[in-house]
Amino acid sequence: MKKERNAIVAPSILAADFSKTGEAVRYVEESGAKWLHLDVMDGAFVPNITFGPKFIKDLRDKSNLFFDTHLMIEKPERYIREFATAGSDAITIHAEACMHLNRTIHQIKGEGKEAGVSLVPSTPVSAIELVLEDLDLVLIMSVNPGFGGQSFIESSRRKIKELAELREKYNLTFKIAVDGGVSLKNGQSLIDLGTDVLIMGSAFFGSANPKEIVTTFQGNS
Repeated sequence: MKKERNAIVAPSILAADFSKTGEAVRYVEESGAKWLHLDVMDGAFVPNITFGPKFIKDLRDKSNLFFDTHLMIEKPERYIREFATAGSDAITIHAEACMHLNRTIHQIKGEGKEAGVSLVPSTPVSAIELVLEDLDLVLIMSVNPGFGGQSFIESSRRKIKELAELREKYNLTFKIAVDGGVSLKNGQSLIDLGTDVLIMGSAFFGSANPKEIVTTFQGNS
């Protein structure tokens, strides 16, 4: 049955086996997904450490996927150029980690990249209402960031709905992305609320049929 709305499926490389990263990227491409989500963690803003610009640069030469880079790091303005140069197509920063949010958003745009802002579960949508018109993406964290495999926090649905209403009210064009506990079971309900990008980690890489996931939510386009 055809869905009223489709969404981009963005598999998160965090859930892949890092010793087989090249294979994981091909796995994403073969599924039909168009985006690859790249979680950069610094061990300070979140209690985990992942990878830096070189990791992204090395993958960039091997893939035409849209690289959706999520900076879960303190003072992200220090590294915007490095991640842009590495090959990111979009760079998302955290409102909680960036004092001069408007300036950093325009720093990302100045590098020719799409700009996103993310909110942890405890941060309200009102914290970024004044910069929504400058954004290409708003990422709602539906788990506490730092580790994969967590359960979806149901109160995130209210934030998605609020964002979708603000987007319509002000005739804005930013995409709404959701990251954390997204699966086949809840994906369509999130799309129905207004979500445009489903970031999926263990639900994707642990699936026996990732093509089914992509076709279900993204369609055959």
